[in-house]
Amino acid sequence: MRPLPRVLPETEDFWTGGRDGRLCVKACPGCGRLWHPSQTVCADCHAALESSEVSGRATVIGCTVNFQEWLPDPVPPYVVAVVALDDDPRVRLTTNIVDAEPEHVQIGLRVAAQFEQQDDVWLPLFAPLTEAQTATDDAAAVAAAAEPPLPEVAIRSMPTGDKFEDRVAITGIGMSDIGRRLMRAPLTLTVDACRAAVADAGLDLADIDGLTTWPGPAPGASGVSEGGVYAVVNALGVRPTWHQGGMETPGHGGAIVAAMMAVASGLCRHVLCFRTVWESTATELMRSGRLAPPAPGRVDGDFQWRMPFGAASASNWIACCASQYFHRFGADRDVLGRIAVNARANAVHNPDAIYRDPMTMGDYLGARMITTPFGLYDCDVPCDGAIAFVVSAAGAAPDAPNPAIRVEAIGSQITETVSWDQGTMTHEPMVFGPAAHMWSRTDLTPADVDVAEIYDGFSFNCVSWLEALGFCGIGEAPDFVGDGARIALDGELPLNTHGGQLSAGRTQGFGFLHEAVVQLRGQGGARQVDGAEVAVVTTGGGLPGGAMLVTRAR
Repeated sequence: MRPLPRVLPETEDFWTGGRDGRLCVKACPGCGRLWHPSQTVCADCHAALESSEVSGRATVIGCTVNFQEWLPDPVPPYVVAVVALDDDPRVRLTTNIVDAEPEHVQIGLRVAAQFEQQDDVWLPLFAPLTEAQTATDDAAAVAAAAEPPLPEVAIRSMPTGDKFEDRVAITGIGMSDIGRRLMRAPLTLTVDACRAAVADAGLDLADIDGLTTWPGPAPGASGVSEGGVYAVVNALGVRPTWHQGGMETPGHGGAIVAAMMAVASGLCRHVLCFRTVWESTATELMRSGRLAPPAPGRVDGDFQWRMPFGAASASNWIACCASQYFHRFGADRDVLGRIAVNARANAVHNPDAIYRDPMTMGDYLGARMITTPFGLYDCDVPCDGAIAFVVSAAGAAPDAPNPAIRVEAIGSQITETVSWDQGTMTHEPMVFGPAAHMWSRTDLTPADVDVAEIYDGFSFNCVSWLEALGFCGIGEAPDFVGDGARIALDGELPLNTHGGQLSAGRTQGFGFLHEAVVQLRGQGGARQVDGAEVAVVTTGGGLPGGAMLVTRAR
């Protein structure tokens, strides 16, 4: 069976309306606007929402053919799609397209809802309409629905000219062993990275008066946490004045931003920030039966709108955005391949990278598909490892044994619906707001950036961030990347100089900031970019997302 949603009073109309052949979403009785996913209050007029039946007709605005077996059901290959409802194209559903050959599903396909019952749930799936059924369609309206609005960004002005970033510095970095299936307890990786960062800053553990992490004590055997702040307090024997750990932050780097604010406020002087993954070991332990996988059960929260349709991975969600981008701007996999090949070329010079063997465009194109347009080398590499930083008061920076790195600006503003399918569909979500917010807090411009350490959970993430950050216009990333020379180590904008997550390993946002510090210190060895003084770092592959500009001391 497919994973099924937990049916709650506020979602019951959506999940059970199919019993009577009805597709129901929420509507505002005041302004009449439709809303999805199911919520209780209209964001426009704040009236309580009510159930409303809609026509069930829609247009495909994003789609991917999934070949990877994430779940026992559905069985690959199958189509995951985002459809815009005729009743209000701003309302989208993530679903499956059925009764159609996967290769025939494309942007602009007209579809209608039908329902598949499993237990007490009627899943809304969509099948193509016939030519006769679409004969009376308004061609202009269908075309408009197939091309959702481009991202719009309105940034708040700075409330004060006194930036908290000016009062902090990154004084220490540390990294544990990075590898596949290290088979080590994750807390031991954390301790290695934390001790290395503290020593790198010229401090003792007794000097640490703050701790931060992302995501905190993640539940289950997910392999994405060492246990959180409390576990590290006990393991290191530190006694912090302040601590913080959690997921609802502007990207994984939100933990580092929180540390900066704690230091800038005078609450702390030296905050230790850490991030640990052990996904490859966790997977191996589950395969061998030594670690119990998460218990099966009903899905709730944001995942309920995607998991029942086999969209179990961010690769599926972001692939739907990539399909809209390709449709809109005439791009193809070449731009993704240039990004992946560049990452591997840089990883060759990084002794800590997971994959260091050279890769050609032929290798990239010949790899197995995961979910169109993403093949194996478009996806980041699960690994084990921990990375840590020490964020210190700016006044302490001169005492650090290594060059302190200054934070010029951070970007954290939310400018769109917080959703994988209700906000922008031409790019991954949560990139344009943080990017514009970051630039609003500095007099530097994209032309001043010497290295770009940009989140690449999937190759298309780089396309989204390059455009959001203003290195090129919307739709211009394929031309900007070109044959790859511009983003190479000796190019105009060296990209992911350590190999990114596509080759160096999925250490998430912390890995990109670590590499930025290495480059700005001039410690990159064979991959060092000459004269690197300004680096942009992005820490998020959709939700959450954030950006940061770091520099040598100026």
